[in-house]
This record gives sequence, structure tokens and C-alpha cells, in this order.
Amino acid sequence: MSSLADAATTTSAEPTGTPPRNAVDRFFKISERGSSFAREIRGGIATFFAMAYIIVLNPIILSSGVDKFGHHLGYPQLVTATIITGAFTTLLMGVIGNVPIALAAGLGVNSVVSLQLAPKMSWPDAMGMVVLAGLAIIVLVATGLRERVMAAVPLGLRKAIAIGIGLFIALIGLVDGGFASRIPDAAHTTVPIQLGGSGHLTGWPVAIFILGTLLTLILLVRKVPGAILISIVVATVVAVVVDKIAHIPAANWGLTAPSFPHSIVSTPDFGLVGKVSLFGGFSQVGVLTGILFVFTVLLSCFFDAMGTIMGVADEAHLTDRQGNLPGMNRVLLVDGIATITGGATSSSAGTCFAESTAGAGEGARTGFASIVTGLLFLVALFFTPLVTMVPSQAATPALLVVGFLILAGGIREIDWSDFTIAIPAFVTMVMMPFTYSITNGIGLGFITFCVLRLAVGRGKDVPLPLYVVAAVFAFYYLMPALGLAQ
Repeated sequence: MSSLADAATTTSAEPTGTPPRNAVDRFFKISERGSSFAREIRGGIATFFAMAYIIVLNPIILSSGVDKFGHHLGYPQLVTATIITGAFTTLLMGVIGNVPIALAAGLGVNSVVSLQLAPKMSWPDAMGMVVLAGLAIIVLVATGLRERVMAAVPLGLRKAIAIGIGLFIALIGLVDGGFASRIPDAAHTTVPIQLGGSGHLTGWPVAIFILGTLLTLILLVRKVPGAILISIVVATVVAVVVDKIAHIPAANWGLTAPSFPHSIVSTPDFGLVGKVSLFGGFSQVGVLTGILFVFTVLLSCFFDAMGTIMGVADEAHLTDRQGNLPGMNRVLLVDGIATITGGATSSSAGTCFAESTAGAGEGARTGFASIVTGLLFLVALFFTPLVTMVPSQAATPALLVVGFLILAGGIREIDWSDFTIAIPAFVTMVMMPFTYSITNGIGLGFITFCVLRLAVGRGKDVPLPLYVVAAVFAFYYLMPALGLAQ
């Protein structure tokens, strides 16, 4: 997709053959992939603002946990650790992977580290488990096993994974934007989620989200270049003005309030970097439990990233006719390095972010967009107060719109007449948003696919790696029943 505004007309990702303008263009293949510096810059900026919430959210999640010895991680140090992990790994993805995929501390994995690992050991021990999971991922990449697993996924399931991520990030956009919310006391109702915060759309923050969504959609149908970025900027400006006039409580905005900060500069605190113990956790929980902890982190990182890479590559039209991404092994290598980096900085495992689809929707097709996003992370290292004044209500409409574009672009490529692929595709698509997990969607989809193909006597059509992965997922889901989960 050349840009969000061109979404309705652009359907091919074939190289244009346009001669490169300079060495940078040649290195990143910007013209060759039918993009431009303007699109890559817009895409990089859009991705950054779509995922900038992680600068605030990851420290909140990790600092809320307490380790076995009653220690907490410092919030300012976690902010620095989160930013440098995102900056380093995203820049690395731009140079090595040359795809518009940004990385940072993964949601879900940070909760596992904070609430499952740390209470059983010290924080350095828990981060050591993350580093070990990253090293295991690197081994899988080096042996080609990770790429073979991804290559074994049928095209229909690949499209389903991309669509599932589209639905997942759309739900994230609705929830983070305040348009939908979990009912606090869901035990007294059959409805688990509601409109707005009370069953109704009330308050200025929700109005800002609606404004941003409508503006993005209007710019989309009018084919205005830079639709996502324009809407984020406009919605942020409106939010700052409204907050100043209406004096809205900061809690009503969620993680980030759009009030102008007293100081726009902050001093980085690198105190957590390098605070890691590789094998200390095994002495605290035992070898078997330690291995299961590492396996849990590895499984989440492995398949979350796999789904995200497929989704972003599909949205950016970087895949070939078989649905494969050229240079996939380099992308997977950087993702493994991100897991190690997250553990080494105490920011939890780094992984590819589905919000990168916001940049792809703006036309980003190369790693130059990742360079832009990574540099913005570095800027945020010193200007965190300024970056965090962009409210989620201004940034999350991009996720809703991109979710639609992913759905519209891939739903017709699934063979709905073959139930052995259609049903697993359906399971994959709905389980990602319904369980709030990319990994669950992939795992349950793979298991369903293998079972249904065996049921109709087509077991030989299933590649061996998929059987192995399905068996691993089945074991993972059975661990609590077997008494192996902690």
C-alpha cells in the first residue's frame, strides 16, 4: 500500500523498478519498493506515536510487581530502559531487516515477568530468564527452524493471522481510546465489555477519539496523503486546547494527559541496565520450573512476533505470491536480539509491535521508516514529558482504521469453501481479540487446523513443523491441568 490514502486503489507490491535517487535510497530500496522518503518519514512518525504509550505503560506494569525479596523496580529507571530497548532494536530492524517494523517491550510478556517470574525470584533472576529465552530464539533462527515453521503455515492461515491482528489492534484502539471498556463487575452481567466507560459515550476524551477516527476516515476516503499523521496531530492539538479550557482530570485521559508539561526535558536514569543474572532463577525455583518459565516467555515472544511480522508485511505488501517475506531470517534475528536486549536492560522482552501497521498504512515499506521511529525513541529519551503529552485518544484511531484496511485486504484470499482451512482461519481471527493475545490465536488456529485435516484423512497435507508446533501449544495449554504451571 503506497499510503493510507491510496488504500482503496493500491493492490500490488511489485517493485516499480524506479532508479534510486541516492545511496540511502539504494540501501533501503525505497524507490524499488514503490515508496518515497516522505512516505517513509510519515510512516515512521505514525508508528512511533501509535506505540509511544509503551513508554508509560511498560514501566507501570513492571513497577507494580514485587520480587521474592520485596523489591520494586524504579519507575524513572524503567522509562529509560523501555526507551533504549525500543530505540536500539528498532534501529537495528531498520538497518538489518529493512522492514517498517518497530520493536519495544512486549505487552503480555511484561505481565508474565512482573506477576509470574519476579514473585518467585529476584528481578535480576527474572530478567535472566528473559535473556535465556532470547538466546533460545536466536538458536532457532540460526538453525533455520523458526523460518521453517513460518514457511509451513498455509496461505489461508497466514491471511487469517494478519486479519486477526487487524481485529486485535482495532480492539486495542477502541479500548485505549475509551470507546469501549471492560465492565468492572462483570460477574453480575452477561456482558463483558461495554460502550464507553459506563455504557454510554461521555466525556471529552472519548469525543477526541471519535474526532480523530472520523477525521482519519474522511482523509482516507478523500485520498489525502499522511491521513494518519494529520489526524494524530490535529486530535492532539484539539485535546490540549480542550484540556486547558475544561480542566479535565488527568485520570480521565488514561495513561497520558494532553496538558503541556512543566518541563519538556528529562534526565535518563540507566540504573537498571545490565542488572541481570542468567542462571540465578534456577536456584530459586528448580531446574524444571525454570525451564518452563523460559519456555513460557519463548512461546509468547516466538508467536507474537511471527503474527506481527506477517501482519505488517502483508499490510505493507512486502510478501511474495506465496505469502513469504524475503529476508525473513534477518527480521527474525533482530526479533531474537530484541528479547535479549529487553532482559539485559530490565525492560522485559522486546518484540515486534503490531502498531507498526500504522506506519505501513501511511505507505512505509522499508527499514528507513524504522530508522525514523528509532530516532524518535532516542529523542524521547530526553523529552519524555513532551512525547507523553500525546493522549491515546489521539493516537489510537489509527489502529482502528488500519484494522479495517487489513481485514479488507485479506479476507477474500481465504478459501472459505474448504472448511479445514476456513474454520481454523476463523478460530485464529476471533481468538486474537477475544483472548487479547496474538499467541493464543495462532496456537488455537494451528491445533484446529491439524485436527480437522486429520479428521478428513488429509493429515499428509499438513507440514511436519505444524504438527510439532500444534503439539507444543497443546502441551502449553495442558500444563495447568498437569500441575506443571506455577
